[in-house]
Amino acid sequence: MAGLLRRIKRLWIALGVAATVVFTAWCLLAYRANADGIRASMSDDRVDVVHGDHRWTFRPRSMRPQATGLLLFSGALVDPRAYARLARDAAAAGHPAVVVELPRRGALGGAEGSPVLQRGRDAMAALPEVRCWVIGGHSRGGEVASRYVLAYPDAVAALLLIGTSHPRDVDLSALTIPVAKLTGDRDGLATPERVARNRRLLPSTTRWVDLPGANHSQFGDYGFQPGDRFARLPRERQHRRLTEEVRRLLAATTLSACHPSSTPP
Repeated sequence: MAGLLRRIKRLWIALGVAATVVFTAWCLLAYRANADGIRASMSDDRVDVVHGDHRWTFRPRSMRPQATGLLLFSGALVDPRAYARLARDAAAAGHPAVVVELPRRGALGGAEGSPVLQRGRDAMAALPEVRCWVIGGHSRGGEVASRYVLAYPDAVAALLLIGTSHPRDVDLSALTIPVAKLTGDRDGLATPERVARNRRLLPSTTRWVDLPGANHSQFGDYGFQPGDRFARLPRERQHRRLTEEVRRLLAATTLSACHPSSTPP
């Protein structure tokens, strides 16, 4: 009997190790940017792309005078290049865009505290020609963007929340700037139920954009994230709707809506 128990114990340990290895390998593959994201992270004749100082910067080669910029915080563990197509599209339309990397990709507390907010401040300071900023984030990046707005209200002209249940721990209901929130009913992480619980923490003027059939992973160009649900909306259609809403928010955010101090010193 004791021998049988030892064999069962060894079997359970072996199965546990195998499951851990498989899950880790899946995560490493799932969070990598796909081919579309990687291609979009390269410079061309319309957009200059620079990677450095914990960020990916997309600058239009033909800059609009006093253009509105987009600052986007990555989702936890997600390759920042997964948001390159969204940033490139904004830059191609004349809006400088920056994708900010979370410290340690958001693992082990990397998305918490002030260092990640400082990365956003540094990114804005590196583009002094931009006087008006739309701040956003996907998934855990939405939590960082929410804290950023609370910490530096005079630096933000609009807030963009993509596939996230946040704000969850901060109350942004008194915000007077434009807020847009995109959700998907197939999102297995920022589920409709979790999003609904935190609705009261956003202003009543928030523009809610619910995408039927959209899931969590397809808000970026990366693999199928653990815990998500399979999308019923094709990836390209979900990306197109996201791009349309970002363009809409950038176009609606004019210089007259920005604070004089919207660029950090």
